[in-house]
Amino acid sequence: MRQAGRYMAEYRALRAKHSLLELCRTPELSLEVTMQPLRALEVDAAILFADILLPLEPMGAPFSFEKGEGPVIHQPVRTRAQVDALRVVDPHEGLGYVLDAVRLIRRELDGKTPLIGFAGAPFTLASYLIEGGRSQHYALTKKMMYGEPETWHVLMQVLSETTARYLVAQVEAGAQALQLFDSWIGQLSPHDYAHYVLPHVQKILRAAEATGVPVIHFGTGTATLLGLQKQAGGTVMGVDWRCSFAHAQAQVGDQIALQGNLDPILLLGPRALLLSRAQAVLDDARGLPGHIFNLGHGILPETPVENVQALAAFVHSASERA
Repeated sequence: MRQAGRYMAEYRALRAKHSLLELCRTPELSLEVTMQPLRALEVDAAILFADILLPLEPMGAPFSFEKGEGPVIHQPVRTRAQVDALRVVDPHEGLGYVLDAVRLIRRELDGKTPLIGFAGAPFTLASYLIEGGRSQHYALTKKMMYGEPETWHVLMQVLSETTARYLVAQVEAGAQALQLFDSWIGQLSPHDYAHYVLPHVQKILRAAEATGVPVIHFGTGTATLLGLQKQAGGTVMGVDWRCSFAHAQAQVGDQIALQGNLDPILLLGPRALLLSRAQAVLDDARGLPGHIFNLGHGILPETPVENVQALAAFVHSASERA
């Protein structure tokens, strides 16, 4: 999952000089942040440093990151007129700096480490657009979804078309795998996912899979949605710590690899417990058609770097012994 971030002193040093958006919009800085965890951790792939909200500004919805609040959409999108004003983005124009970063990172990696590109899924992006930032209950988002379904689907179509183009462009620039993040999709019931979200995600993932690279479909709180997510697409399914691999495989079948699923909070606990639970994840993954060991969501800022280092080293050692 998210490798770079506030848990690393090197990252905090850069953030003392640059805003988060400056890091994202400056290819040389994105390169540096992408490389930081590779220098510090024994990980098997690089993850492009960017933010899932970057497509929103060229679409016509500027935002900023406010201290203590996270992302803030300057003019939340809550009416049909505002939805109609949003633009489908050509990633080579509105997001060219991300594609430049992908090219820089690939040159730096020199074929030694694969690069994963990513984008936010339409429900998660829509929730930020409508709520104006983070939300606890997603009431405004669901109010549009239930009360103005035509407006909702127009919004999702604009987001899904932009996201599909963005992911394909990342592969064309050099990304060797993709991940679609639907961080807040667990807020929906299976019925609502099938009716309001699945067709739009399916469009994105079909375009991503057509590039020929592995495509990871990730969400949190998705134990009841995994079968529908499989219908939507992806060659790898992300599983968070709330869901066992046995349950996940029963939902998605034996042709889909799984990614996950260690609780990131374990990185704050005793080392012995962390490693024993990591071993349990590896044990549970035996017999899967494929497995990417990973956290069930991103690393928290207060995580000790030495615990992440120990975890990565342990997983490699345990995998070699297996």
